Amino acid sequence: MAELLDYASDLKEIATLTTGTDSLDRRLGSALYALRAVIPYDLAVLYRLEDDVLVPQVSHGPLANDATRGHRLTLGKFPTVRRALDAGRPVALTEEDHDSEEGDPYDGVLDLPSGHACMVIPLLSADEQLGIITLDRAACETYSPQAVALADVYGQLISTALMFAEQGQLLNRYRKQLERQNKVLTEPKGHSACRKLELATSPAMVHFVGLAKQVAQSDLPVLIQGETGAGKEVAARAIHEWSSRGERPFVSINCAAIPENLVESELFGHKKGAFSGAIKDRQGRFVAANGGTLLLDEVGDMPLSTQAKLLRVLQEGTFEPVGSDKSVRVDVRVVAASHVDLRAAIEQGRFREDLYYRLAAFPLALPPLRERKEDLLELAEEILRAIAARGRGPWTLSPSARDYLLSYGWPGNVRELINALERASVLVPQGTIEVSHLGPTIAEPSAVSSPAKTPLISLRAAERLHLERALDASGGKIYGRGGAAEMLDVKPTTLQSKLRKHGLR
Repeated sequence: MAELLDYASDLKEIATLTTGTDSLDRRLGSALYALRAVIPYDLAVLYRLEDDVLVPQVSHGPLANDATRGHRLTLGKFPTVRRALDAGRPVALTEEDHDSEEGDPYDGVLDLPSGHACMVIPLLSADEQLGIITLDRAACETYSPQAVALADVYGQLISTALMFAEQGQLLNRYRKQLERQNKVLTEPKGHSACRKLELATSPAMVHFVGLAKQVAQSDLPVLIQGETGAGKEVAARAIHEWSSRGERPFVSINCAAIPENLVESELFGHKKGAFSGAIKDRQGRFVAANGGTLLLDEVGDMPLSTQAKLLRVLQEGTFEPVGSDKSVRVDVRVVAASHVDLRAAIEQGRFREDLYYRLAAFPLALPPLRERKEDLLELAEEILRAIAARGRGPWTLSPSARDYLLSYGWPGNVRELINALERASVLVPQGTIEVSHLGPTIAEPSAVSSPAKTPLISLRAAERLHLERALDASGGKIYGRGGAAEMLDVKPTTLQSKLRKHGLR
């Protein structure tokens, strides 16, 4: 009776391990340690089943060493182990099993005598084979039926622990997805994208806004084409806000700013081990945008291999993460943006024609800032108000500064205007912004002020401003066509060195 009470106490200790809060491997290691008081062994190894291979996860006992910790078992070579898994019951191996053609699972790894005590304990969930536990003793005997019965109970407890762990990992992935979506939803957006567009009074922008509002009420893919810095992301966000998805996530990805070999992973996610550096599962942007809108910025720079997978998502709403054979279904409205001529890219073989027609179900052309000068001053005032909302300023523009802004060609469009006013707000903590505060990076012969009236800055500061302008104009892209290195006519490695010198990203 006392022995049964001891067994009950040990099993109770094992049972508490299924609800522990420390790491799974530590709990499993503790469980193997506790089992030794119930069923003696010299080596216990817990294997997880991955495809048709048993991979050791934890081990315990005097015979545990580096060789046993790295010893994998292929099920096809061990029919006895396969039968134990299929039957769902522990099997105590006999001397005949050890002397059979399949041999012992630890032949060549451990020097165990023929006929030694050995047991295989299957680990199962309701509808899945999880793995096995092997128990081995150097003693030449067979585990008793009582030990096998106890091992059956133990195996069920460990299976429960593994099942809870997998469910916990799944819930954790969902939690991280929701946190990511919540972050997207609660990030400060400054002034509403809708308000920024609705301030427009120029005929070109009024026409654009009218079309954008109309298409926002549908789920059609939208292609926004316009020059770099013209405000394509703001337009895409406005379409999202005007749509029925406005309360759901808005997620963007700059296809030109991500290395070619990582674009697919960023969009669709990947499984652990899918490629070098994939140390854990990762959800992609499509999952983060589920139920909302995904902006594919600079879609013209997307690799052809990824374009094929994107086409399938647009057609079927499903995709497979990198390294996975399981399809994921999403409900995402896609808005694409590009500053390159996609029709020309099709002729050059750089863009799929079938993908273009999917993305351009409703094309929109965003006019550059120089074609909507009627909006420029109101837009500048709105930018200054947005900066002041962060606890600085306020500012006003002098008449000469206003003339200067209207006379400039703005090759960098709205992004260049924002940067010019941001720099001016640093030079003038509050008060009136003059022409001299707007910086030499926007000066040109047609400007109101002459170069003699523009204050000189150091060569290092001028180089930094020039680099900033190049990054602004390229949308942060360094390599390839339309990149900052091409604009400045320098090698990408040289440009990266200069960016590091100035602390720029």
